[in-house]
Amino acid sequence: MKIPFTGGCMCGNIRYECSAEPIFMGNCHCRDCQRATGTAYAAAILVPRREVSIAGNVKYYEVTGDSGGIISRGFCPNCGSRLFSKPPKPEFMGIAAGSLDDPSCFEPIMDFYTASAQPWDCMNPDLLKFAKMPTPQNSNATH
Repeated sequence: MKIPFTGGCMCGNIRYECSAEPIFMGNCHCRDCQRATGTAYAAAILVPRREVSIAGNVKYYEVTGDSGGIISRGFCPNCGSRLFSKPPKPEFMGIAAGSLDDPSCFEPIMDFYTASAQPWDCMNPDLLKFAKMPTPQNSNATH
């Protein structure tokens, strides 16, 4: 992925730039992400929060994730485009892959929360699979 990378909402009221390499890119299949995206999963890029600059007024909606922690989902209050997530660890943030100016640079390495995946979701068989959120303790993936 070319650094910095940029993106924004559909109407152009919100723009962002990230000056760091992604920590990881993946597809979350939890029910919360399904509801937030209106489809099978959220394609997300995890980055250091301090490396992202945002121009525009982002509205956040908070939910309790499967981990029990609060997750904030950021979107444009004008056009409704979903752009960001703030996980319980404040040093990170997620960026919705579809909001990138060049979404073709999104290269997921894993599917996680596959235990919640819908039967009609056709996952890439080449990606690592995790039933829940991968951690150092549960990083035994399946293919």
